[in-house]
Amino acid sequence: MQNFALQIDSSGIQSSLNNTVSSLIEQITPELPHTTFVTDLAFIMIIGAIVTLAFFKIRQPLIIGYLFAGMLLGPLSPLWSWVLPEGEPSSDVLEGVGILSDISALNLFSEIGVILLLFVIGIEFPYAKIRSIGRVAIGVGTIGLFTTLAAVFYVSITLGMNFMDSLFIAGALSISSTAIIVKILEELGRIKTESSILVLGILIVEDVIAVILISSLQSIALVGTVSIESILVVVLVATGLIVGTFTIGTRIIPPLIDRVAASEHREILLLSVLGVCFGYALLANIVGLSVAIGAFLAGVLVAESKSAEVSKLLASPIKDMFVAVFFISVGALMDISHLENYIFIAIILIAVATGMKFCGNMMGNILFRQKRGKSLRSAFTLASPRGEFSIVIVKAGVDVGVVSAFLFPLIGVISIVTAFISPFLIKASDKVVPVLKEDNE
Repeated sequence: MQNFALQIDSSGIQSSLNNTVSSLIEQITPELPHTTFVTDLAFIMIIGAIVTLAFFKIRQPLIIGYLFAGMLLGPLSPLWSWVLPEGEPSSDVLEGVGILSDISALNLFSEIGVILLLFVIGIEFPYAKIRSIGRVAIGVGTIGLFTTLAAVFYVSITLGMNFMDSLFIAGALSISSTAIIVKILEELGRIKTESSILVLGILIVEDVIAVILISSLQSIALVGTVSIESILVVVLVATGLIVGTFTIGTRIIPPLIDRVAASEHREILLLSVLGVCFGYALLANIVGLSVAIGAFLAGVLVAESKSAEVSKLLASPIKDMFVAVFFISVGALMDISHLENYIFIAIILIAVATGMKFCGNMMGNILFRQKRGKSLRSAFTLASPRGEFSIVIVKAGVDVGVVSAFLFPLIGVISIVTAFISPFLIKASDKVVPVLKEDNE
């Protein structure tokens, strides 16, 4: 009887709290539907600002602050889970993910963040820089990716996963997160270093391979064989887009941007460069490649113009806002409640994937005779973070019903943990390289 009374009291408290929160928001925004993105954006910006300021004060990377803020807004955050009745949402404002409601709009804004981030970073890399590391990036990126894939597949089988689960989780953990790595390098002020240029090239190679992996894994799952034709098509399309950008694109886009800049009207210039950015992202998407590849190539084209620095300054504030939404949403969509269920297997897979990605990239750098300091820095940078493509690969397997449902929360846990440890691994290279008496890049 006492337990029953406690349950009644708990339900009453939860119901009262839910009604209070709902009434408060209705008073603040009576004219807005409470399932719109506007309410979500308010929570994201307010909590995001508070948390990232705290992380800045304790001298931690802002990306960790973004992810932590997202986790506070997420479904089983200590801040909200005790308010929500178990198993059912009790108010419109608290539906969806934690206190966030319009998840489709949140995902859309997140994708815009990735596009703008890669575009602005692309402006830092004119064609001459990209060309200097092309062959090395392809070789090192391929070696690092496939050695990681093979090792994770073997360990997954050893841990008792079935063949398809092992194959998809291996593919997911072989791809480093472009968005997370680029943001960390930008925060640390290392985006223009020699090792970072190599890292960017490897990430673009991995993005292309990721597209091939998704197609191949789905083909294996549904048909039982790999479609060589589909792989060749992706390779040819990617090659055509990149070659076309550096031959035809560099002769057309930069002069047009300079003509617009000659009008000395910053709003028109901003719209023009954003048009190039999203136009190229759309083109990449249409031909079956990642929007991140298109956005980066668009940035490289803008970098060839005389107005590159002005374009970067104009686009950066917009990029910062959408990138914040992206990383906070990544944190919000991570269901950390599954951590205790999969912590053992997650720790093993993180250790194997991180260690093999480091060793694979070091092996590639040694084979291509790169300097030791540059090799170490790039290997440390690429070792840990898993993110957008990892989640997409596992989701593709879940959608076609060929992998176990637990892989999705497992990859979520791995993504959030590796994102947290990535800045510390990158900083660790600062201590390792001087010990080996290598000059800093």
